[in-house]
Amino acid sequence: MSEPGMGVVGTAYLRALQAVGRRLPYGTSVYEREWDTLVVLDACRGDLFHTVAPEFDLFDEISTTWSVGSSSSEWLENTFNGATEAAQTVMVTGNTWSDRYLNAGAFAAFDEVWKYAWDEDINTVPPSAVTDRAIAHARDGDHDRLVVHYMQPHHPFIPDPITGDGGMARTGSHSSESNPWIMLRRGERQVTDVWEAYEANLRYVLPEVETLVENLDGKIAVTADHGNLFGEWGLYGHPMETPVPALLRVPWARATGRGHRTYSPSLVPPEPLPVGRVYGADADSDRLEALGYR
Repeated sequence: MSEPGMGVVGTAYLRALQAVGRRLPYGTSVYEREWDTLVVLDACRGDLFHTVAPEFDLFDEISTTWSVGSSSSEWLENTFNGATEAAQTVMVTGNTWSDRYLNAGAFAAFDEVWKYAWDEDINTVPPSAVTDRAIAHARDGDHDRLVVHYMQPHHPFIPDPITGDGGMARTGSHSSESNPWIMLRRGERQVTDVWEAYEANLRYVLPEVETLVENLDGKIAVTADHGNLFGEWGLYGHPMETPVPALLRVPWARATGRGHRTYSPSLVPPEPLPVGRVYGADADSDRLEALGYR
Protein backbone atom coordinates (compact mmCIF):
# COMPACT_ATOMS: atom_id res chain seq x y z
CA MET A 1 0.00 0.00 0.00
CA SER A 2 1.41 3.39 -0.97
CA GLU A 3 1.55 6.49 1.23
CA PRO A 4 -1.04 9.13 0.26
CA GLY A 5 0.32 11.43 -2.40
CA MET A 6 3.53 9.40 -2.86
CA GLY A 7 2.59 6.57 -5.18
CA VAL A 8 4.13 3.10 -5.19
CA VAL A 9 7.61 4.25 -6.23
CA GLY A 10 7.68 7.08 -3.67
CA THR A 11 6.54 4.75 -0.90
CA ALA A 12 9.20 2.18 -1.83
CA TYR A 13 11.83 4.93 -1.73
CA LEU A 14 10.70 5.99 1.76
CA ARG A 15 10.67 2.40 3.02
CA ALA A 16 14.24 1.88 1.72
CA LEU A 17 15.38 5.07 3.45
CA GLN A 18 13.73 3.96 6.68
CA ALA A 19 15.48 0.60 6.46
CA VAL A 20 18.77 2.49 6.46
CA GLY A 21 17.57 4.76 9.27
CA ARG A 22 16.83 1.80 11.51
CA ARG A 23 20.48 0.80 11.33
CA LEU A 24 21.98 4.22 12.04
CA PRO A 25 22.86 5.38 15.58
CA TYR A 26 21.98 9.04 15.39
CA GLY A 27 21.24 11.78 17.90
CA THR A 28 22.12 12.77 21.45
CA SER A 29 19.83 12.05 24.40
CA VAL A 30 18.68 15.14 26.23
CA TYR A 31 19.74 13.43 29.45
CA GLU A 32 23.34 13.83 28.34
CA ARG A 33 22.93 17.61 28.72
CA GLU A 34 22.38 19.91 31.70
CA TRP A 35 18.90 21.25 32.38
CA ASP A 36 16.34 21.51 35.15
CA THR A 37 13.41 22.18 32.81
CA LEU A 38 13.30 20.88 29.25
CA VAL A 39 10.86 22.60 26.90
CA VAL A 40 9.99 20.50 23.84
CA LEU A 41 8.53 22.30 20.83
CA ASP A 42 6.95 19.57 18.76
CA ALA A 43 8.16 19.33 15.15
CA CYS A 44 10.32 22.47 15.32
CA ARG A 45 13.16 22.66 12.80
CA GLY A 46 16.46 24.07 13.95
CA ASP A 47 16.64 26.62 11.14
CA LEU A 48 13.10 27.85 11.83
CA PHE A 49 13.94 28.34 15.50
CA HIS A 50 17.11 30.26 14.63
CA THR A 51 15.02 32.63 12.52
CA VAL A 52 12.27 33.32 15.05
CA ALA A 53 13.84 32.91 18.51
CA PRO A 54 15.99 36.09 18.44
CA GLU A 55 12.76 38.10 18.32
CA PHE A 56 12.22 37.06 21.96
CA ASP A 57 14.52 38.22 24.75
CA LEU A 58 14.72 34.80 26.35
CA PHE A 59 17.79 32.85 25.43
CA ASP A 60 21.37 32.92 26.67
CA GLU A 61 22.47 30.72 23.79
CA ILE A 62 20.85 29.34 20.62
CA SER A 63 22.33 26.34 18.86
CA THR A 64 21.22 23.00 17.42
CA THR A 65 21.56 19.34 18.26
CA TRP A 66 20.77 16.00 16.62
CA SER A 67 17.52 14.38 17.66
CA VAL A 68 17.28 10.71 18.61
CA GLY A 69 14.20 10.30 16.43
CA SER A 70 12.49 11.64 13.34
CA SER A 71 8.99 11.30 14.82
CA SER A 72 7.48 11.86 18.26
CA SER A 73 6.99 8.18 18.99
CA GLU A 74 10.59 7.38 18.12
CA TRP A 75 11.94 10.31 20.15
CA LEU A 76 9.86 9.39 23.21
CA GLU A 77 10.98 5.77 23.15
CA ASN A 78 14.64 6.56 22.57
CA THR A 79 14.74 9.30 25.21
CA PHE A 80 12.77 7.97 28.16
CA ASN A 81 12.25 4.22 27.94
CA GLY A 82 14.94 2.59 30.06
CA ALA A 83 16.31 5.93 31.30
CA THR A 84 16.87 5.79 35.06
CA GLU A 85 16.59 9.59 35.17
CA ALA A 86 12.89 9.35 34.33
CA ALA A 87 12.15 8.35 37.93
CA GLN A 88 13.02 11.88 39.02
CA THR A 89 11.44 13.59 36.01
CA VAL A 90 7.97 15.13 35.84
CA MET A 91 6.41 14.84 32.38
CA VAL A 92 3.84 17.46 31.38
CA THR A 93 2.75 16.79 27.82
CA GLY A 94 0.34 17.82 25.13
CA ASN A 95 1.65 15.11 22.83
CA THR A 96 -0.91 12.41 22.15
CA TRP A 97 1.66 9.62 21.68
CA SER A 98 2.44 9.64 25.39
CA ASP A 99 0.11 6.84 26.47
CA ARG A 100 1.30 4.47 23.76
CA TYR A 101 5.05 4.91 24.02
CA LEU A 102 5.75 5.84 27.63
CA ASN A 103 5.22 4.09 30.95
CA ALA A 104 3.50 6.53 33.30
CA GLY A 105 4.84 4.69 36.34
CA ALA A 106 8.44 5.31 35.28
CA PHE A 107 8.12 9.05 35.99
CA ALA A 108 7.95 11.10 39.18
CA ALA A 109 4.67 12.49 37.81
CA PHE A 110 2.97 11.99 34.46
CA ASP A 111 0.53 14.72 33.40
CA GLU A 112 -1.06 14.08 29.98
CA VAL A 113 -2.66 17.49 29.50
CA TRP A 114 -4.11 16.47 26.14
CA LYS A 115 -6.47 14.04 27.88
CA TYR A 116 -8.42 16.77 29.67
CA ALA A 117 -7.56 20.09 27.98
CA TRP A 118 -8.10 19.29 24.30
CA ASP A 119 -9.70 22.23 22.45
CA GLU A 120 -12.21 21.02 19.88
CA ASP A 121 -12.26 24.40 18.14
CA ILE A 122 -8.57 24.34 17.24
CA ASN A 123 -8.24 20.53 17.07
CA THR A 124 -5.20 20.41 19.33
CA VAL A 125 -3.99 21.17 22.85
CA PRO A 126 -3.68 24.91 23.54
CA PRO A 127 -0.18 25.75 24.75
CA SER A 128 -1.55 27.82 27.62
CA ALA A 129 -2.90 24.64 29.24
CA VAL A 130 0.53 23.02 29.12
CA THR A 131 2.15 26.16 30.58
CA ASP A 132 -0.35 26.25 33.42
CA ARG A 133 0.25 22.64 34.44
CA ALA A 134 4.02 22.93 34.07
CA ILE A 135 4.19 25.87 36.47
CA ALA A 136 1.91 24.08 38.93
CA HIS A 137 4.20 21.04 38.96
CA ALA A 138 7.32 23.17 39.20
CA ARG A 139 6.01 24.78 42.38
CA ASP A 140 4.43 21.74 43.99
CA GLY A 141 6.48 18.77 42.85
CA ASP A 142 9.41 16.99 44.48
CA HIS A 143 11.55 16.13 41.47
CA ASP A 144 14.89 16.76 39.82
CA ARG A 145 13.73 17.59 36.30
CA LEU A 146 10.65 18.82 34.47
CA VAL A 147 9.77 18.14 30.82
CA VAL A 148 7.22 20.48 29.21
CA HIS A 149 6.10 19.18 25.80
CA TYR A 150 4.08 21.64 23.71
CA MET A 151 2.37 20.49 20.53
CA GLN A 152 3.22 23.67 18.63
CA PRO A 153 4.61 24.44 16.05
CA HIS A 154 3.24 21.06 14.83
CA HIS A 155 0.08 21.56 12.79
CA PRO A 156 -2.75 22.44 13.06
CA PHE A 157 -1.38 25.95 12.66
CA ILE A 158 -3.50 27.91 15.11
CA PRO A 159 -2.92 31.56 14.09
CA ASP A 160 -2.85 30.85 10.35
CA PRO A 161 -4.92 27.73 9.57
CA ILE A 162 -4.23 25.97 6.30
CA THR A 163 -7.44 25.15 4.44
CA GLY A 164 -7.99 21.43 4.68
CA ASP A 165 -5.55 21.01 7.59
CA GLY A 166 -6.93 17.94 9.34
CA GLY A 167 -5.10 18.63 12.58
CA MET A 168 -3.29 15.93 14.48
CA ALA A 169 -3.60 12.32 15.53
CA ARG A 170 -1.59 9.41 16.82
CA THR A 171 -1.77 6.25 14.75
CA GLY A 172 1.63 6.77 13.15
CA SER A 173 0.44 6.36 9.57
CA HIS A 174 0.60 10.07 8.73
CA SER A 175 -2.16 9.30 6.26
CA SER A 176 -4.71 12.06 6.78
CA GLU A 177 -5.83 13.22 3.36
CA SER A 178 -6.17 16.81 4.59
CA ASN A 179 -2.95 17.45 6.48
CA PRO A 180 -0.53 20.01 4.99
CA TRP A 181 2.17 17.45 4.13
CA ILE A 182 -0.18 15.44 1.94
CA MET A 183 -1.33 18.65 0.31
CA LEU A 184 2.27 19.65 -0.41
CA ARG A 185 3.06 16.25 -1.92
CA ARG A 186 0.13 16.63 -4.26
CA GLY A 187 0.94 20.19 -5.20
CA GLU A 188 -2.30 21.45 -3.66
CA ARG A 189 -0.47 24.03 -1.51
CA GLN A 190 2.69 26.06 -1.99
CA VAL A 191 5.68 25.44 0.26
CA THR A 192 5.89 29.16 1.08
CA ASP A 193 2.29 29.18 2.33
CA VAL A 194 2.77 26.21 4.62
CA TRP A 195 6.13 27.51 5.87
CA GLU A 196 4.58 30.87 6.78
CA ALA A 197 1.82 29.13 8.73
CA TYR A 198 4.40 26.88 10.43
CA GLU A 199 6.49 29.91 11.37
CA ALA A 200 3.43 31.71 12.73
CA ASN A 201 2.68 28.71 14.93
CA LEU A 202 6.16 28.92 16.45
CA ARG A 203 5.64 32.61 17.19
CA TYR A 204 2.33 31.63 18.76
CA VAL A 205 3.90 29.25 21.29
CA LEU A 206 7.05 31.17 22.22
CA PRO A 207 5.21 33.62 24.53
CA GLU A 208 4.26 30.55 26.57
CA VAL A 209 7.94 29.67 26.82
CA GLU A 210 8.48 33.27 27.91
CA THR A 211 5.98 32.73 30.75
CA LEU A 212 7.90 29.63 31.84
CA VAL A 213 11.23 31.48 31.85
CA GLU A 214 9.67 34.31 33.83
CA ASN A 215 8.21 32.00 36.48
CA LEU A 216 10.55 29.02 36.84
CA ASP A 217 13.95 28.76 38.47
CA GLY A 218 17.07 26.99 37.28
CA LYS A 219 18.46 25.98 33.92
CA ILE A 220 15.92 25.86 31.10
CA ALA A 221 16.65 24.19 27.77
CA VAL A 222 14.47 24.41 24.67
CA THR A 223 14.57 21.72 22.00
CA ALA A 224 12.30 19.70 19.69
CA ASP A 225 11.54 16.03 19.29
CA HIS A 226 12.02 16.29 15.50
CA GLY A 227 11.62 18.74 12.63
CA ASN A 228 9.52 18.78 9.47
CA LEU A 229 10.53 18.14 5.88
CA PHE A 230 9.50 20.60 3.17
CA GLY A 231 10.63 18.61 0.17
CA GLU A 232 14.19 17.75 1.24
CA TRP A 233 15.14 14.38 -0.26
CA GLY A 234 11.72 14.41 -1.94
CA LEU A 235 9.87 14.06 1.38
CA TYR A 236 7.39 16.04 3.47
CA GLY A 237 6.36 15.99 7.12
CA HIS A 238 8.11 13.78 9.64
CA PRO A 239 8.07 10.06 8.82
CA MET A 240 9.65 7.87 11.46
CA GLU A 241 13.13 6.33 11.15
CA THR A 242 14.08 8.77 8.40
CA PRO A 243 17.70 9.97 8.73
CA VAL A 244 17.43 13.25 6.83
CA PRO A 245 19.46 16.12 8.38
CA ALA A 246 16.72 18.73 7.94
CA LEU A 247 14.43 16.46 9.98
CA LEU A 248 16.89 15.50 12.72
CA ARG A 249 18.63 18.86 13.27
CA VAL A 250 16.61 20.47 16.06
CA PRO A 251 17.02 23.49 18.33
CA TRP A 252 19.03 23.51 21.51
CA ALA A 253 18.65 26.82 23.32
CA ARG A 254 19.46 27.73 26.91
CA ALA A 255 17.73 30.18 29.21
CA THR A 256 17.92 31.01 32.90
CA GLY A 257 14.73 30.90 34.91
CA ARG A 258 13.86 34.22 36.55
CA GLY A 259 11.57 32.82 39.25
CA HIS A 260 9.36 35.91 39.48
CA ARG A 261 6.11 34.01 40.17
CA THR A 262 4.03 36.36 38.03
CA TYR A 263 1.75 33.55 36.86
CA SER A 264 -0.84 31.78 39.01
CA PRO A 265 -1.94 28.35 37.69
CA SER A 266 -5.71 27.97 37.42
CA LEU A 267 -6.35 24.84 35.37
CA VAL A 268 -7.90 22.16 37.55
CA PRO A 269 -7.18 18.68 36.11
CA PRO A 270 -9.17 15.55 36.95
CA GLU A 271 -8.23 13.80 40.16
CA PRO A 272 -6.52 11.44 39.82
CA LEU A 273 -4.80 12.37 36.59
CA PRO A 274 -5.95 10.11 33.74
CA VAL A 275 -3.54 7.31 32.85
CA GLY A 276 -3.85 5.00 29.87
CA ARG A 277 -6.31 5.32 27.01
CA VAL A 278 -9.27 7.09 28.59
CA TYR A 279 -11.34 7.92 25.52
CA GLY A 280 -13.83 5.77 23.71
CA ALA A 281 -13.10 4.64 20.18
CA ASP A 282 -15.01 7.50 18.56
CA ALA A 283 -13.38 10.26 20.59
CA ASP A 284 -9.94 8.76 20.16
CA SER A 285 -10.48 8.48 16.42
CA ASP A 286 -11.46 12.14 16.29
CA ARG A 287 -8.18 13.14 17.91
CA LEU A 288 -6.24 10.95 15.52
CA GLU A 289 -7.95 12.64 12.62
CA ALA A 290 -7.44 16.09 14.10
CA LEU A 291 -3.69 15.62 14.40
CA GLY A 292 -3.28 14.35 10.86
CA TYR A 293 -2.46 10.66 11.36
CA ARG A 294 -5.68 9.05 10.11
